[in-house]
Amino acid sequence: MTATRGFGIDIGGSGIKGALVDLERGELIGDRHRIDTPQPSTPDAVADVVAEIVRTAGWDGPVGVTLPAVVKKGVAHTAANIDHKWIGTDADGLFADRLGLGSGDVAMLNDADAAGMAEIRFGDPAARTGVTALLTFGTGIGSAVFHDGKLVPNTEFGHLEVDGHDAEKRAAASVKDNEGLSYPQWAKRVHRYLSVLENLIWPDLFIVGGGVSKKSEKWVPLLDIRTPVLVASLQNNAGIVGAAAAAAEGIEH
Repeated sequence: MTATRGFGIDIGGSGIKGALVDLERGELIGDRHRIDTPQPSTPDAVADVVAEIVRTAGWDGPVGVTLPAVVKKGVAHTAANIDHKWIGTDADGLFADRLGLGSGDVAMLNDADAAGMAEIRFGDPAARTGVTALLTFGTGIGSAVFHDGKLVPNTEFGHLEVDGHDAEKRAAASVKDNEGLSYPQWAKRVHRYLSVLENLIWPDLFIVGGGVSKKSEKWVPLLDIRTPVLVASLQNNAGIVGAAAAAAEGIEH
């Protein structure tokens, strides 16, 4: 029987968010529970927060968890905006142990990949054909690339070098806040980043997400590039939804 509900956890550089998800609609059931990401964000400290969120929700089924990292077969290979102790960590085993679950009941994914999977499934149908690139603007920049709806996992296009800088160090949403940039000022940086990326992969569609997508009207219309740009329909909940769906279906990369 196909699961109609799932639970997803989205681990970010500033916050860890979790919620119950309606897998038929791609919507959260009830409130999202958020706890600040511990500093330092070591594997053990983060696992404690994840366990608290799951316990608060009273959920005892499979759990999907995203990390801002390259994740292959449950192991983290990078650590973008989280503690470097994550590199080489068997995240699958860590969370399964902390949550009292079998290893097959935890699905580990890159955070942008999870968000992209949710948008492909529940968002605009235009994203399901051709080359679609989802970009999440938050503490850093996450990327997920799809061809005819099929994910190419663990792309790291937020770390492209643009004008001598790591792209996310100039164009992440956190940089806008930290440098006190106006939306038009920040949009110029996003425009430059997207123009470089589109010349590399020639996508048919960009989808922009992350918390800043809630204010999309202030910056997306300022992007004058050849590739159509859509705002993520699930906004900042896409990672949670994608993680929950992956856990219910046993998907992991």
